[in-house]
Amino acid sequence: MTPAPVLALRKVTKTFGAVRALVDVDLAVHPGEVLAVVGDNGAGKSTVVKILAGVLGPDTGTLELDGNVVTFPTPGAARAAGVTAVFQDLALCDNLDVVENIFLGHELRERGRRSGALLDEVEMERRAWELLGELAVRLPSVRVPVGTLSGGQRQAVAILRALHGEPRVVLLDEPTSALGVAQTAEVLTLVERLRDRGLGVVLVSHSMADVHAVADRIAVLRLGRHATTFDARTTSYEDLLAAVTGARVPGPTAGPPRRVSHEADARSSATGGER
Repeated sequence: MTPAPVLALRKVTKTFGAVRALVDVDLAVHPGEVLAVVGDNGAGKSTVVKILAGVLGPDTGTLELDGNVVTFPTPGAARAAGVTAVFQDLALCDNLDVVENIFLGHELRERGRRSGALLDEVEMERRAWELLGELAVRLPSVRVPVGTLSGGQRQAVAILRALHGEPRVVLLDEPTSALGVAQTAEVLTLVERLRDRGLGVVLVSHSMADVHAVADRIAVLRLGRHATTFDARTTSYEDLLAAVTGARVPGPTAGPPRRVSHEADARSSATGGER
């Protein structure tokens, strides 16, 4: 039996002046599922992520969390409800190390200090290594400046920071954009591990190859409308491209969520990546 959606948009419309970015959009992501959202430029993908993350509010329609209508007036409200996002710019501080970036704004304080002025560097480093181990993320050290890491490693750090506070849904906006083959494989493997932890993952991507690699379902947006949703296991690249371009919109297909692994790809190409 398919679990109930953990997060959903119901008949959401969003306009910017005379531009209708979204029109009556229905989307839902389930626990332990990767929902990919694809579409051409201007299809409304980024607007969907921003509404789910609390950056924007819908003009009409509702957000639902566990079937209950909710509002996210700010990104902080979304994070408090268990919904966190990693946008394209990553928002990392290049001059700070991995530990400092993961706990930025949520630093741990040493216990027993009246003023609470001293940071608990030991505990933060321990937790950072623990999180890296749980997700099998390979970094040279958690004390190197983030600015010295590769693109894939920086993306991993941004995702690790998003996991602070045990979220239930992670929103990823173009996580493999401008990455090399090896780095892309590493990020896709990390996406799979998020799913394996039972999280709902919304993956916005322009790469049909990446989408087919890790998605369970693929939602196609076209001109601000939800055109269709495919089962990634049974949908061909040609059908997906036709739906994105509007050349042809075949009916959605049904089937059990698939489970794939790209750890072998990440290992085999680990020496071929670029910074």
